[in-house]
Amino acid sequence: MSDGKREKDKDRDELEQQIDRLQELAAKHGLDAGIELRVLEEKLERLRRLSTRGISAVERVQLARHPKRPYTQDYIERVFADFEELHGDRTYRDDEAIVGGFARIEGRSIMLIGHQKGRDMKQNLRRNFGMPHPEGYRKALRLMQLAEKFRVPILTLIDTPGAYPGIGAEERGQAEAIARNLREMARLRVPAVAIVIGEGGSGGALALGVADRVLMLENAVYSVISPEGCAAILWKTASAKDKAADALKLTAGDLAELDVIDEVIPEPAGGAHEDWDGAAVRLSEAAHRHITELLAFEEDELRARRVQKYERMGRWRSAGDSIEQTG
Repeated sequence: MSDGKREKDKDRDELEQQIDRLQELAAKHGLDAGIELRVLEEKLERLRRLSTRGISAVERVQLARHPKRPYTQDYIERVFADFEELHGDRTYRDDEAIVGGFARIEGRSIMLIGHQKGRDMKQNLRRNFGMPHPEGYRKALRLMQLAEKFRVPILTLIDTPGAYPGIGAEERGQAEAIARNLREMARLRVPAVAIVIGEGGSGGALALGVADRVLMLENAVYSVISPEGCAAILWKTASAKDKAADALKLTAGDLAELDVIDEVIPEPAGGAHEDWDGAAVRLSEAAHRHITELLAFEEDELRARRVQKYERMGRWRSAGDSIEQTG
C-alpha cells in the first residue's frame, strides 16, 4: 500500500471517530449537532471517493479481499426475494463454499449461485474460505440444469481465491468437475449472467463464469493466478506482487478494455465494504438489466452468441506467420 493511500485511510478513520464522538455527545447532552455532523460527513464522503481513485492494481486486490466486503449471502439479503437454498450434489455431500437456489429479482424467478466466504474462523472453516471442492461445482451444475428444466435465467456471484487444492479434492476429480462446468455452461439453453463481486481466482472462478454476460464490481479482480503466486513463479519472490498485479491485467478496468468482461459496476464511495446497501442497489440494477436483455433472444441465437463471445477472446500467432491475429 502506498504512503498516500495510508495517509488517506488514516484521515478517514480519524474523521469517522470524530463523527462517532460528536453523535455520542449530542445524544448524551441533548445537543443539536446537525450542521457540524453534515460538514464532517461531507468531508468523509470526499475522502472515501478519493480513497479508490487512481489506486494501483495490487491495492485493488486488497480491496477485493477486504474482510468487510459484502459476500453472496449479504447480497441475497438485500437484493433477492424468496430465496430457497438447495443443497448437495446428489453424489457425495453438500459443499458450503457454494450456495445456490431459486430466488426472485424484481419479481422475476432466477437460479442464483455464488461462492460464500466466512466472516470469522468458525465460518471460514465451514465455508472452506470460499474455496469449493469438486462437489461444490457439481452442486452448482445440478442447479444450472434445474434452471434449464424450469426455463429460468441463471445468475452467478463469483468470489473465491480459487478451487480447493487439497488431496481429497483432487482425488474426487477437481479438474474434471471444473472442466465439466465450463463445457455445460457453454451449452446452457437459458440466459446466464456472472458477476465478480470480490476475488475471481483461476478455474475456481471460471467454473461459474462461462456466461452470456460477465460483469465485475469496480474493485473486484479476475485472474488466472494471484499476484503473490505469479510473483513467486516469475520473480522467485512474493514481494514482487505489485509488479505481478500490473502485468496480470486483473482489474475490472483492464478486463473491460480487453473485452474479457462486458461491464464494470461502479461501487459506492470508498468501496462496497463502506456501503453494502449502495453496492446491492447497483448490483441489482445491472443484473436485472442484463437478464432482461438476454431474455429477448431465442435459444439458438443465445447459444450461438455465447460461443462467438468466447471465440473472439485472445490473440495468437500461427506457426511461420508474422502477422498477429485476433479472435
